[in-house]
Amino acid sequence: MSPIMRKQVDKVNQNPSGTVGDVFDAIHSIMHLYRSQQFRAFAGAEHELTHMESKVLRFFARQPGATLSDLVAHSGRDKAQLTRLIKGLRDRGLLDASADAADRRSTRLHLSAAGLALHGRLHQIGAGLSGVALEGLSEAEREQLHGLLLRVRSNLARDAEG
Repeated sequence: MSPIMRKQVDKVNQNPSGTVGDVFDAIHSIMHLYRSQQFRAFAGAEHELTHMESKVLRFFARQPGATLSDLVAHSGRDKAQLTRLIKGLRDRGLLDASADAADRRSTRLHLSAAGLALHGRLHQIGAGLSGVALEGLSEAEREQLHGLLLRVRSNLARDAEG
């Protein structure tokens, strides 16, 4: 290893744990492990989902009757990309659409029966993984962790608004 590379590695290894970067690296790693294990449970199933497809299904499960524009505003993703995702989910029978009664130009989207069943399965798998992830933490530690994460989210949301 070159002397320059050794110095860089040594600096990296000497960083104290718990730095801001470490915290967000840990959050990212946790979510990656959680999602990969969740999707592994669907491998080879009738309805395999991509990460973005699952996010779209979760959005419409929480916001039944929302529109594509609502999803774009919520996610910040490209409208064309989301249009293709929604079309694919509709073609697979996971999302249903209906014209808005007040504005016939607007389409309201909601999970179909198959979409509801799939979302229920995703939720069930997620609950099991959450139990595994929090194993060994006391109720007080879980509450503290939840409170700290809510505060981090609130800080980010406040900064995004300002």
